[in-house]
Amino acid sequence: MTQKEAASYIDHTLLAPQAGIKQIITLCKEAIQYEFASVCVNSSNVGIAKNELEGSNVKVCTVVGFPLGACISKIKALEAKNAIRDGADEIDMVINIGAAKDGRFSVVSSDIASVVHACRMEGERQNKKIVVKTILETCFLDDSQIKDCCLCALKAGADYVKTSTGFAIPKDVDGRQLPNGANEHHVRLMRSVVKDKMGVKASGGIRSARTVIDMLEAGASRIGTSNSVNIIELWDESVPVRIPDYKL
Repeated sequence: MTQKEAASYIDHTLLAPQAGIKQIITLCKEAIQYEFASVCVNSSNVGIAKNELEGSNVKVCTVVGFPLGACISKIKALEAKNAIRDGADEIDMVINIGAAKDGRFSVVSSDIASVVHACRMEGERQNKKIVVKTILETCFLDDSQIKDCCLCALKAGADYVKTSTGFAIPKDVDGRQLPNGANEHHVRLMRSVVKDKMGVKASGGIRSARTVIDMLEAGASRIGTSNSVNIIELWDESVPVRIPDYKL
């Protein structure tokens, strides 16, 4: 896989709360230079990113209900709608994680559907396709819950399922912090459910080219990382990448 091909899978991400205008501008310049799929920024920075990326092929991605997913669906839908009006092309929403843990999957599905509907309506108004990704925060879910959340996203009409925010802090019973990002097992599991009907985005803790390759080979079709530039600059085009058949 060439450096350019690898970059085309990456959402170049900066979601730090302290990120200012200069950092967002730098992010966008890097995205244009390396030809990343998108920049992923907080919704308050969408307008800045849209302006900086004007005339390029780089999409503007933003997050909704981030990072907890615990706000009401109407707020998520409104945030998505406003972000699209500011120039967002892709919306990464956090699901209602508490509802998923409870097994209230009708709530999970309707929560996702409310955002999807808002995105479809606003996208239609602007005559453009809005991509909706659903963040499951897999570190808090068991395999059965992950499968059910993927089915909810499918039912609700979303375009992708996504592993993580990268901001979760799961702990064991003794208070020790547990892993919180993407892993191959969860990506394979998600891909096994959605097959070729949806994309799978791996995000959270992806800091090396080797990890990107592992995630792509596990079934990811998009990668979210804030270490994008370093990953692509160190990309070894001689290393084979075996993209699986998603229909399997």
